[in-house]
Amino acid sequence: MNYFAIIGNPNCGKTTIFNELTGLRQKVGNYPGVTVEKKEGKILFKDGTEITLLDLPGTYSLTANSPDEKIVSDILLRKRIDIQRPEGIVCVVDASNLERNLYLVSQIIDQRFPLIIVLNMVDVAEDTGLIIDVGKLSKLLGVSVIKTVGIKRKGIDELKRAIQGKFQVSTAVRQWKLPEIVREEHEELTQLLIKHNSVKEDVAVYDAAALLSSPKQLKEFKDELKPEILDHVLLDHQRLESLGYDRHSIFVKSRIEWVRSICSEVVSIGEKKKSYTDIIDSIATHKFWGYIIFLTLMILMFQSIFTWATIPMNFISKGFDWIGYQLGALIPHGDLHDLIILGAVRGVGAVVTFLPQILLLFLFLGVLEDTGYMARAAFIMDRLMNKVGLHGKAFIPMLSSFACAIPGIMATRTIENPRDRLVTMMVAPLMSCSARLPVYSLLIAAFIPNLLVFGFWNLQGIVMISLYMLGLVMALLMAFIFKKTILKGKTPDFIMELPPYRLPSLKNILIQMWERSVLFLKKAGTIILGVSIILWFLATYPKIENGNPSEKLAHSFIGQAGQFIEPLMKPLGFDWKIDISILSSLLQREVFVSSISTIYNIQNADDKTVSLKSQMQKDLDTSTGLPRFTILTAICIMVYYVLAMQCMSTLTVVKRETNSWKWPFFQFAYMTGLAYLVTFIVYRVGLSFI
Repeated sequence: MNYFAIIGNPNCGKTTIFNELTGLRQKVGNYPGVTVEKKEGKILFKDGTEITLLDLPGTYSLTANSPDEKIVSDILLRKRIDIQRPEGIVCVVDASNLERNLYLVSQIIDQRFPLIIVLNMVDVAEDTGLIIDVGKLSKLLGVSVIKTVGIKRKGIDELKRAIQGKFQVSTAVRQWKLPEIVREEHEELTQLLIKHNSVKEDVAVYDAAALLSSPKQLKEFKDELKPEILDHVLLDHQRLESLGYDRHSIFVKSRIEWVRSICSEVVSIGEKKKSYTDIIDSIATHKFWGYIIFLTLMILMFQSIFTWATIPMNFISKGFDWIGYQLGALIPHGDLHDLIILGAVRGVGAVVTFLPQILLLFLFLGVLEDTGYMARAAFIMDRLMNKVGLHGKAFIPMLSSFACAIPGIMATRTIENPRDRLVTMMVAPLMSCSARLPVYSLLIAAFIPNLLVFGFWNLQGIVMISLYMLGLVMALLMAFIFKKTILKGKTPDFIMELPPYRLPSLKNILIQMWERSVLFLKKAGTIILGVSIILWFLATYPKIENGNPSEKLAHSFIGQAGQFIEPLMKPLGFDWKIDISILSSLLQREVFVSSISTIYNIQNADDKTVSLKSQMQKDLDTSTGLPRFTILTAICIMVYYVLAMQCMSTLTVVKRETNSWKWPFFQFAYMTGLAYLVTFIVYRVGLSFI
């Protein structure tokens, strides 16, 4: 056995356990045919052996209500032949919520999987006064139970030894407490499924219960079952209803009763310690102070991006200057020299310089998520989200989109209502993602004065958070419009579990930052490098013998193309250099920085010591003698980037999530139109003050 899966409820600490077991030996991709993230890692043992651990999405049960949960149920119930079925399961259980977590355990036991139970967060359980008899729990469930405190790495070594040993198929015999007639119908349908559908007994037991429980399951199974079985199920439904049985809940209640019987034997109540979670939540989720705390945290995050990242950014910038100097000394002057130095090195370096700011953003978001505050943010934002027709659960994908819209859109799979899910997908890219950060940072550093407001707020940080708030406000406004027009629907009720506050796991956060930096550098070494080289060629050819660098650039392919589209963007205050950079960044937003860098590097090729910021500040329009870039121009570019859909990868994910090109095309059209309109208004209003 060398291929296992780790599973558990949301907020049970599964990711922490997975990261502790696998470290950096992880790879991330998508499951075949869907955008649900697939994460695998290697567990290395002292004797040199290793096994593969699949991190399954968090789920409360095998009854799927979202794409995430459907992947879990399809894998464990043998419904996906294109994905390897795990040979054993590591099931993480939140010790402080044992009854709720054992519901999923009971379903895994039914599937006869070799199983290890990880009783995680036992410290939290003890703080709430819960004492769990682990030995008795192991005996009743018929499998090994390992106590852990994942965030403190307690029990991890014991867990590794258990994984390396022999997994057990549960010896527990769970008695269905069902009425006789229901039990008979279930057993009969189980045998029919085994006979006619050629499924194994454990899957047939689960499918029979699902079919008898809900008409919704009939739609799920209609393509898999023969007509005579479907007819038989319909007759069973009619018979059970005529006898007055609540078929929607009878199997769930039976399972819950068994779980409660287990808990009653293994859980005792001891002395409850003072709950810091309740004390903190009395302020953090307060209807007034909750918003103040949330806004303060956002301000702190974006202020820090400008202060803490300065030193590493300067270090990276000097590093690329050194690389350019060394290569420049080795390569003779000519087109190859300019291609490598002005196109590749400076183009890529202009973007990679902003990596520290992006990592700081992920550091803050990781801390918010690991401490449990992210759920509180959704809770306090529910009041505001409710006014636009959504609930607080939709805010989590939107907040995730601060990092990247792609996982934000994928996170909408937790939203049960299809219309609400679609609305959230449509507005999530309006939240400023990390790819916009290099654009904002470049323009703010170049054109927004580094001044203190009220003695402690940095003006550059205020502008940065204003851009993020603009994206949030416009996302809420567009959600309100969609919910009132093309995607009408009732505002759903909001029920959400608030996990206890925990100290953040430094290892989890560092792994996340490492993964993000690797992805960013891969983009820099592929997409951004490729675009920089192409732009250098288009900005260099065709050559003219006479003329200054600006005239040569204007005569190039890119200069001619830019001047062709300039009339379209002129009402926004953009010249052709900005237009080309915006057009080239349709692939990835951060390409704007490498594009504008390549253009200016070619225009100022003779002066290799001037920074991109200085080149933009000194650039003059030859026809008017006025600066091409002003504070107003910079603000308009940033507003455009807040609202425009400049990411083809996001559109591809939306297509895969909606299974249609209609919604990605609509999203691109409305966001581009919105960006143009709002930027036009900002520019015209700005001109009236000049």
